[in-house]
Amino acid sequence: MSRREELLERATDHVLQHGLIGLTLRPLAAAIDTSDRMLIYHFQNRDALVSAVVAHSGERSVAYVDAMPGAPSVRSAVNRLWTAYGEEPLNSCLDVYVQAAASGLFGSEPYLSEARASNARWADALAGYLVRSGAPARRVGRIVTLVDSALYGFHLDLATDRPDELARGVDDLARAAQALAG
Repeated sequence: MSRREELLERATDHVLQHGLIGLTLRPLAAAIDTSDRMLIYHFQNRDALVSAVVAHSGERSVAYVDAMPGAPSVRSAVNRLWTAYGEEPLNSCLDVYVQAAASGLFGSEPYLSEARASNARWADALAGYLVRSGAPARRVGRIVTLVDSALYGFHLDLATDRPDELARGVDDLARAAQALAG
C-alpha cells in the first residue's frame, strides 16, 4: 500500500468516526499521525482530500453491498438492506455522504463528478444485490430508484423517536419494490 493509500485509509476511518462537518487539515493530520503538509503533498488541498475520503467511503459501501448474499425475495432484500443501513460500515458511510450533500459539496467540482460516479457505482451495487434477490434485470433500475431514494429519506428520519413507524414504512417500501419486481 502506498503512503497516499495509507493516509486515505486513516483519514477515511477518522471521518467515518468523527464526521465530515468542520473537518480541517491540522486536527485531521494530528489525529492520523501525520502533518498537514504531508496531506497537502499527497492530496494537493483540502477539497481534493475530502473528495477522496467521500469517494473512498462510497467504495466501502459498495464493497459491503456487493458482498451481501441475495435474499429470498425483493421484499426481504429491502428489509435486510434497511437493517444494514443501521449497522457499520453502511451507517457511517451513509452519514458521510449525507454530510457532504448537506454541506453543498456535491454542487460543484471537484465533488460533483465524483459524486455522480459514486452514485452510479452505488446504484450498480444495489441493482446487483436486488437481482441476486430475485428482481428481474429489466425492472431493477426502477426498483433501485425507488428503494435508494426512499431508504435515504428513512435514514435521515432516524433522528426521530419512531423506529416502529419507520420499520413499517420500510416494509411498505419493500412491498412496493416486490410489486415492481412482479
